[in-house]
Amino acid sequence: MTRLARHYVPEQPQHVILQGLKGPAFLDEGDYLYFLACLADAARVADLAVHAWVLMPDAVQFLVTPSYESSVAMAMQAVCRRYVETFNRRHGRRGMMWRGAYHATVIEPDRYFMLASKVIDHAPVRSHLVAEPGNYPWSSYTHHVGRRVDGFIKDHPLYAALGTTPGERQQAYCNLAAQPLDEGEVDHLMQSTLNGWVLGSAAYCEWAAQTANRRLMPLLLRDKPVKVRTSRALSRVG
Repeated sequence: MTRLARHYVPEQPQHVILQGLKGPAFLDEGDYLYFLACLADAARVADLAVHAWVLMPDAVQFLVTPSYESSVAMAMQAVCRRYVETFNRRHGRRGMMWRGAYHATVIEPDRYFMLASKVIDHAPVRSHLVAEPGNYPWSSYTHHVGRRVDGFIKDHPLYAALGTTPGERQQAYCNLAAQPLDEGEVDHLMQSTLNGWVLGSAAYCEWAAQTANRRLMPLLLRDKPVKVRTSRALSRVG
């Protein structure tokens, strides 16, 4: 079956997942730092706004807004190629690192942007790597709560609306992040991303379909839940 073009809706955020093929994708601090450097460079060249990120041992997730249709593809291809070449050279390895191409979905910002940001920042907790999101150094959580500045992050207007000052926004995000995640909503987000179908209300999907580069929902499943890819796939990405 021919792979559908990844969908793109102007000025709308996307949740992106890249899964490792086998073995850890990061072996030391240098790997994590280099991946972030690759991401920052690629995002700048591809005009891709990065809002949230997490680097897990066997998967990475991003929340981004592309400036044009190929922004995400350009950035992901550049990051993967550059990082894998250096990783293999540093550690004396060969071969591929990622489990095929990346997965992505357009999300309705008002309903799902903050959910996606929380899911990304809490991925290390959900994968039992740490007890609190602030204890994990390789995510955007500490940027969002004001403990660190990630220069390549472009705060989304919905994050900016959390408060009138940086301190107010950081405290509001900290309070928001402390609220338990709804497991049904988390699964819905992850399934939509892994399957590549837009995530939003019926009205949003109808609006987005008018400006998207391809159809946004399965022809026979427009009003039904997206089929679960696999529970194993979901567990790998937190």
